[in-house]
Amino acid sequence: MAVDFEHEREQMVVTQLEARGIQDPAVLVAMRNVPRHLFVDESVRARAYEDTPLPIGEQQTISQPYMVAIMTEALGVRAGARVLEIGTGSGYQAAILAELGTRLVTLERIPVLAERARRLLDMLGYDEVRVEVADGTLGWAEGAPYDAIVVTAGAPRIPRPLVQQLAPGGCLVLPMGEDDLQTLVRIRRGPAGLVEEYLGECRFVKLFGYYGWEES
Repeated sequence: MAVDFEHEREQMVVTQLEARGIQDPAVLVAMRNVPRHLFVDESVRARAYEDTPLPIGEQQTISQPYMVAIMTEALGVRAGARVLEIGTGSGYQAAILAELGTRLVTLERIPVLAERARRLLDMLGYDEVRVEVADGTLGWAEGAPYDAIVVTAGAPRIPRPLVQQLAPGGCLVLPMGEDDLQTLVRIRRGPAGLVEEYLGECRFVKLFGYYGWEES
């Protein structure tokens, strides 16, 4: 029996997002619009709208829908905002940010994932998203300063270049911690300096790079 992906996507928004406190109308519209099932492997496509991360190859995952929504809502971005994403992965988070009308640069350290995401984003019409292969912990100085930066892998500490590339009034959202259980942190650059907020516990794959974890 064929899966009704549109119905599954609507149920995802209602039961996983709205029921758990996601309120930003633009974020909810974006989550309704992006076909998440196209960003996962065919072998798990029937599970695309479940409340869980799923493997995308190369020992990486697509985040659970709720985590994508809460991180996007925490950024508070609107159309025209300059945004940097660290960890393209499948490209799903990038598609959500593109739906919001942001000017997005997304960095991926694994070339095969970057190319796959680039092709899919182009196919879906998100051809203005800039996908680059790079060490995301160094940021992307060429496009700085950014109104918002989102990191989709767990960092042992705040990567200094990302703070340096953040515009006044901008915010950085990232998972941070020393083990598999991290804390989701939002850092705002205000007139008096940086202000940190803690948004709850989360689990992400590790952020590798110069200001991240060392690969073994």
